[in-house]
Amino acid sequence: MESDKLSTERQATILLVDDESINLSVFGQFLAPYYQVLVATSGQRALQLAGGTPKPDLILLDVMMPDMDGYQVIGQLKADPKTGDIPVIFVTALTSDLEEERGLSLGAVDYLYKPCHLSILLARIKTQLELKNARDWLKDQNAYLETEVQRRHQENESVHLQLLQSEKLAAIGQLAAGIAHEINNPIGFVNSNLNTLDSYLRDVFCVLDASNAALDEKPLSEETRQNLRELKQTKQLDYLRNDIPELIAESMEGLTRVRDIIQDLKDFAHADKNEWELGDLHKGLDSTLNIIANELKYHCTVHKQYGEIPQIYCLSSQLNQVFMNLLINAAQAIETKGDIQISTGRADQNVWVEISDSGKGIAPENLPRLFEPFFTTKPVGKGTGLGLSVSQNIVRKHGGRIEVTSQLGQGSRFRVWLPIRPPELGATE
Repeated sequence: MESDKLSTERQATILLVDDESINLSVFGQFLAPYYQVLVATSGQRALQLAGGTPKPDLILLDVMMPDMDGYQVIGQLKADPKTGDIPVIFVTALTSDLEEERGLSLGAVDYLYKPCHLSILLARIKTQLELKNARDWLKDQNAYLETEVQRRHQENESVHLQLLQSEKLAAIGQLAAGIAHEINNPIGFVNSNLNTLDSYLRDVFCVLDASNAALDEKPLSEETRQNLRELKQTKQLDYLRNDIPELIAESMEGLTRVRDIIQDLKDFAHADKNEWELGDLHKGLDSTLNIIANELKYHCTVHKQYGEIPQIYCLSSQLNQVFMNLLINAAQAIETKGDIQISTGRADQNVWVEISDSGKGIAPENLPRLFEPFFTTKPVGKGTGLGLSVSQNIVRKHGGRIEVTSQLGQGSRFRVWLPIRPPELGATE
């Protein structure tokens, strides 16, 4: 398994750009077991290699170089459509916040200070390559979706189930930036905590070294004792004893958050699992909320009122897509700030999920057309008009229905009814 992983990583190509040969040597030797490595000692040479074949998958770029500095290089890279999507990580001795802000504003995905820990550099490279692969994959899928939508625009409504996965991929594509933001936040404070822990450990080791040296003095003089007491006080060992566990706990919490987001995304996008099975609707709602958190948290307050409902026989990933479509529609209907209410309940052999919002509402003349394929009231580029159509087909496939009520200026309410066991699978006990 590990050899397969390394083999996959070697397919990526890293371009090192630095006018100092020692830096190229150190970084190149360290990265060579994991990736294909190209080197450039000038900005002009870097641009040539970036536009050549093979095109690098990621660039490590120094700032201070003669003739053309790193900021000029990234400017030309981003201006060229052929190289604009290559992620660039600045690795530089310029450590001011203003320099870092400038580098990130020009389009760099990360900014590392020299000297940097090689293990941290490797982790940053791996993260950015994974994000780039995800972006490339989503871009390809979205291009495919656009082609499909144009080709099928005049076809019968029955073909829209064939667009189920394409619509899901398009929705994930729209959320990619928000998901990356949700992941980058905990990664950012984990990285900050690691830097702090590194400083703390140097202080602890300093005190340990002094203590070990004192052990060789027999007998231990009062002056040495006093020096040790002062060193312990200077290094604030009592404070470090309390703060280090807190930093570790906070970092573990951040990594757990990243793991949960990735797991929720994998569960949501698991399109090849088309077996009917018992599914937990509350778990599906919570996973969907985690995925779209960045779409909601700045202007929507979500209220959950879950009732006692059983698990139902369903295609869980497809129902998650229904929930995501309804939740995003609710969020987009709220123009400034507002509330989204999620409720669930049971009636006889059916369960229901209700999503309501305090948004602008739906015009009465548009209500009869809500589930028409390609009908949308959103601006151009904001929706394909397939979301509610696909959602209705999924719910019908489960033997259920969607009810809608809305008033202009007062919000909308969508209630999804689903049988606990669809008719074709047999009646419940």
